[in-house]
Amino acid sequence: MIEKRQAISIYDAIARVMKYKVEGDIEWVDIDDADNRYLAEPIRADHDIPPFDRSPLDGYAIKAEDTDGAGRENPVKLEVIETIGAGEVASKIPERGQAVRVMTGTLLPEGTDTIVMFELAREQEHDGKSYIQITRSFSPGDYVSFRGEETEKGQALVERGKCIDAGVKALLATFGYKRVPVRKRPIVGIYATGTELLDVDEPLESGKIRNSNSYMVTTQVRQAGGIPKYYGKLMDDFDTCFNAVSKSLEEVDVLITTGGVSVGDFDYLPRIYEKLGADVLFNKIAMRPGSVTTAAAYNGKLLFGLSGNPSACFVGFELYARPWVQTYIGSSKPYLQRVKATMTKEFLKPNPFTRFIRSKTRFEGDCLTVEPAGLDKSQVVTSLAHTNALAVLPGGSRGYETGTKVDALLLGGEGSTEPLDDRNVKKER
Repeated sequence: MIEKRQAISIYDAIARVMKYKVEGDIEWVDIDDADNRYLAEPIRADHDIPPFDRSPLDGYAIKAEDTDGAGRENPVKLEVIETIGAGEVASKIPERGQAVRVMTGTLLPEGTDTIVMFELAREQEHDGKSYIQITRSFSPGDYVSFRGEETEKGQALVERGKCIDAGVKALLATFGYKRVPVRKRPIVGIYATGTELLDVDEPLESGKIRNSNSYMVTTQVRQAGGIPKYYGKLMDDFDTCFNAVSKSLEEVDVLITTGGVSVGDFDYLPRIYEKLGADVLFNKIAMRPGSVTTAAAYNGKLLFGLSGNPSACFVGFELYARPWVQTYIGSSKPYLQRVKATMTKEFLKPNPFTRFIRSKTRFEGDCLTVEPAGLDKSQVVTSLAHTNALAVLPGGSRGYETGTKVDALLLGGEGSTEPLDDRNVKKER
């Protein structure tokens, strides 16, 4: 008997998955191992920046009052009594009419309140002494970088949930974070189902195909921030599949299977969920490709049943599994970033459900454009190699013409705090 399934919205499917979201425990990792992890706590300044009044450029430290009335016709002449570099401290205190030659980053010498850049002073030598001539007046504080003007001690610089990139690493190093607080990464179990699957190094046989999904999903898990654990292929035998799934659930934080979620004679995942006593969250979504994408919960853990068709499997992971993994590792923007783009090719296929076109985006002048990356069928693999976005075409339309503005979900974007909402979305012209 074929199971009757009721399609739910994409938004509702995401919401049902995210009811089971959790954050991983906090762990402290070496700063060298923190790339692309997410901060579990804010970065706070442990000292003022700058930590002292200093010179932001190469020049001369002077007293501003020594330049009162200075001009081209009335230059001021100051004796240079010392030269100091960054990291050094002046040993002399200038008196009236004296200056200290300083380099960028130098502590502002005691007794001075102004920096004159080299370009605004003319150097002279006389009787074995160095002098500078200044032809304009200065005010106290000119060209001085004051203590704490960039950052004050205790100030939060980056909030929790921020991805650690090169800029964040610079802050971590500046403020002494040799060990960095991040969220642990989830262990994501992966199975590929189907007797028709061959390993990547096996020669092709009639009626069989090479297993691409497990390699694809393994990389998607890594890119999302999880730790993939590939268990291998599951043959078309119910007891074997059930025992393997039951055992692996004891070892992982979430389990992904590809294939076996449709309604054919050898699609065992629905029966496995039933025997486990898992709560099926959904088994059909109003989307193409991947309408049979399934999710279930068992003992607080999620099981994602993704389509066996590569493009459908890819889209199902990005929409439903990825935000769960991203939330686990502490991302504040776990959903795909959504932007507006203009279609440069027509897509006239009618469809009652929202369709996700594997696409490529680019800028044409100031306009972001989007077009299909290849053939739009759920079993297609080749288009995925050129895909950097998913064009979102709402259902209930007879097609989309060139020039139509649509939403595009960026696969390499910065993420979003809000999921895609396909409820009552209409075509834009």
